[in-house]
Amino acid sequence: MKALLGTKIGMTQIISEDGVAVPVTLIQAGPMTVTQLKTVDTDGYTAVQVAFGEGKNPTKAVAGHTKPANVTPKHIREIRVPDLPEGLSVGNKLDVTAFSLGDIVDATGTSKGKGFAGTVKRHNFMTSRHTHGGQGDVRKVGSIGSMYPQHVFKGKRMAGRMGHDRVTVKNLVVAYIDQENNLIGLRGAVPGPKKGLIIIGGKS
Repeated sequence: MKALLGTKIGMTQIISEDGVAVPVTLIQAGPMTVTQLKTVDTDGYTAVQVAFGEGKNPTKAVAGHTKPANVTPKHIREIRVPDLPEGLSVGNKLDVTAFSLGDIVDATGTSKGKGFAGTVKRHNFMTSRHTHGGQGDVRKVGSIGSMYPQHVFKGKRMAGRMGHDRVTVKNLVVAYIDQENNLIGLRGAVPGPKKGLIIIGGKS
């Protein structure tokens, strides 16, 4: 099963064999522990539930659920799979050895939250004129209504909360692997802030 949970460390660059500087995002990936195996017969779908990180003060429900795996995790996620891998059982550890250099993966994270933003920043609107009738407030939205049907259409681009969304970047190349320190480097940028949770999924 080619999938890992990790936390984003930051970006750096490495020198490839042909002498080219390659930008990579370093991720502290794994090891993660299998806490539950879900099947179609028992749960209606097939998935592997994994735990990652060291949690503090888990609830009794979480502590009881993860006791067979002997972990107190900070993050618990499910990874859908078409079939359960052979030999996989509760308590097994998964780490960066599941990947190799050159693999194509997808990285999913939560983008940085930017708070309440106006239309210029959020939707790349143009500002109004500073002179010749600009009326001073150059970042205002402008007209939002319609003569018919006399209400604002759903989905109208307006000011509001920006960022803090689930974002997936596809087709990233594994450019660096450090098995001793459980580090994996993906070529390019990965969404989210430092220490943010990243889900790495390999192409089947």
